[in-house]
Amino acid sequence: MSDESAEGPVEIIQCPVELDYTYTAGQATTRFLRGVGEGKLLGQRCIVCGKIYVASRGACPIHGVPTGPETVEVSDKGTLVSFSIVRIPSENLSVDPPFAAISVLLDGSDSTFMHVLSDCPLEEVRMGMRVEAVWIPKEEWTTSLKNITHFRPLDEPDAPYDSYKEHL
Repeated sequence: MSDESAEGPVEIIQCPVELDYTYTAGQATTRFLRGVGEGKLLGQRCIVCGKIYVASRGACPIHGVPTGPETVEVSDKGTLVSFSIVRIPSENLSVDPPFAAISVLLDGSDSTFMHVLSDCPLEEVRMGMRVEAVWIPKEEWTTSLKNITHFRPLDEPDAPYDSYKEHL
């Protein structure tokens, strides 16, 4: 179907959109962020399968049941499960490209955690790499994930694929 009344080239119109909103953390995220304010990474355990989720949303994503009231502290060390090299700048990024956006399986957790990897050449980033969180100075801590500036490689052997393959 053609529209013979249209003349000239089609132009793209750019319309900037801005959306301001207030985010209410809720009980599970509040619990997690208060833990971060104390230098702890806290998860919650599913009452059905026993899996520990960090940062918990307050319910098991597999069983759909509320996680129990128990909080479980997990390590700030873990295994890099997957990654993406970000090369395109954006005004919304707090890190200048290129950098590695990573998914980390923290030791003691059954869910992955997204962050940034630094202190490592991009060509050396790999699945299975053992990493640890780098925290800002304790006197600057707030109840924000900005307490962790990035993750960095550990001087440990890579984790075997079978230990993290179900988290890909």
